[in-house]
Amino acid sequence: MRKFCLLLVAGLLLSLTAQAQTPEEKGLAIAIEADRRDTGWQDQTAHLKMVLRNRHGQESVRETRTRTLEVEGDGDKSLSIFDSPRDVKGTAFLSYTHALQPDEQWLYLPALKRVKRISSNNKSGPFMGSEFAYEDMTSQEVKKYTYKFLRDDTLDGRPVFVIERRPAYKHSGYTRLLTWLDKAMYQPLKVEFYDRKGALLKTLTAHDYRQYLGRYWRPDHMRMVNHQTRKSTDLYWTEYRFKSGLTARDFDRNSLKRAR
Repeated sequence: MRKFCLLLVAGLLLSLTAQAQTPEEKGLAIAIEADRRDTGWQDQTAHLKMVLRNRHGQESVRETRTRTLEVEGDGDKSLSIFDSPRDVKGTAFLSYTHALQPDEQWLYLPALKRVKRISSNNKSGPFMGSEFAYEDMTSQEVKKYTYKFLRDDTLDGRPVFVIERRPAYKHSGYTRLLTWLDKAMYQPLKVEFYDRKGALLKTLTAHDYRQYLGRYWRPDHMRMVNHQTRKSTDLYWTEYRFKSGLTARDFDRNSLKRAR
């Protein structure tokens, strides 16, 4: 009986502690847990097909290979290599994500045979003509945002947390992002992006998640819709691979010119 009472008191204390959290504290705690669950994969490779649609529904397709390196104590490093169409073949994009310091990003243009550094003031620009901005293509480090838990909800029948994130770094093209985070996977199902005037700019949805290595969830399909231009970009991911032995040397600036 005494043990039962102690367990009951402990449960009540945990409940009271959870209730005492501010929306900001709860939002941050959820973000930290999502980050914890997606840590330890070391490196990742995948094939990516980008389908760009203009406001009239006309499509263009780009094929890309991606590599990502998990960096302890900092943001991830990533390299994207374009294989088609012919006018962008050989173009390579290298990104070093940081928490609050400006991200470092470079673009290799094979026609000019030179590496172009992307200004930290230009993170809101479109990535290779898509509806994804350069800042969307970086890892979502916890310290890059402030957080506020808004409510529990459901999306397409799945229980979710709805969280508001506000960029804590300079030169973002967004004032806030609303994220519908799946409670089972701790992965986003939907994100709304609001522009510098506070108007809804874009909506990202993620579909067909699969689990890898018994722990890490990745979507097969992501869709970004620009409500202001009526353009959209679909990303189709295949051939995910993890822990293949990539190192920092595979992500130095020379790797842009070595990319094949």
